[in-house]
Amino acid sequence: MQQQNQSQKLQNPETAVPKTPQMNERDFVNDCLSTEKYMTNAYSVALNEASNQQFYQDLATIFKETQDCQRNLYNLMFKNGWYALETADETKLQNSYQQFSGYKNQLPYVIQ
Repeated sequence: MQQQNQSQKLQNPETAVPKTPQMNERDFVNDCLSTEKYMTNAYSVALNEASNQQFYQDLATIFKETQDCQRNLYNLMFKNGWYALETADETKLQNSYQQFSGYKNQLPYVIQ
């Protein structure tokens, strides 16, 4: 039995955009997506550091709105075929699961 080395991509048909030096719709959406990812990461750190409960609640609201925006941009990119995913190799998944299960069993205070 021969192993399959080619990865399989999950992707919708790509919506065509002009290939010019100027930014096109795909470039703008991708730039917004990258910005939203950066912002959700920054808000996550800020939530960990917030010392005031009201400030924490306000940040949590903004974080949720930013995360939702990021998800909507991702969905738009995927729908237009501008964002591809690779299917996971079952063997790699099983190996990772076994590796991290082993780590979990080595920790003394893990809630199971």
